[in-house]
Amino acid sequence: MKNLQKALLAVIAGSVMTMSAQAALSYAGQPYAGVKIGQYSPDDAEDDAFSYGVYGGYKFTPEFGLEAEYLTTSDTDAYEDRFEKSEYSADVLGLYATYDYVFPTTALYAKGRLGVAKNEIDVEYKDKVFNTSESESFSDTGVAGGLGLGYNVSPMASVEVMYNFYPTIDFDDGEDLDADGVTLGAHFKF
Repeated sequence: MKNLQKALLAVIAGSVMTMSAQAALSYAGQPYAGVKIGQYSPDDAEDDAFSYGVYGGYKFTPEFGLEAEYLTTSDTDAYEDRFEKSEYSADVLGLYATYDYVFPTTALYAKGRLGVAKNEIDVEYKDKVFNTSESESFSDTGVAGGLGLGYNVSPMASVEVMYNFYPTIDFDDGEDLDADGVTLGAHFKF
């Protein structure tokens, strides 16, 4: 009887290991799509802009994935006094590699992303004395990323808050502009 029990245990253990290996090899991945809102914060601007956008991605494994995002902002005051005023708006288009770490026995996860993005800022300058205005657009493409925390509300839906940094924009006069932001997103998995 002892040999029969050992053989049965060996068969069960071998079957479990085989199923685990097959599940790891045949992980089909999981696409997701969502929306986000937040705050876009360029250096030296009087006000931060309200940002909103869409994002989506594909998880190749439970940890690693690829994510794309489009984020835009409202028109926001950059500077104003009695004689002049300037406003800005921004658009960010990015592609990122992602890594998720799920905390054991919880629905909470940490998320990091690193990739490339195009950061574009449109600036409108108004001279209040002479009642004239001019517009300029500046953009740069470079390294972007973020760190955040997420919560799996259900197996098919998650919410996440993330700190993001965007590419530095180099102006013609040699100055540069750094921008970052905080977003709150919700996405559904397919």
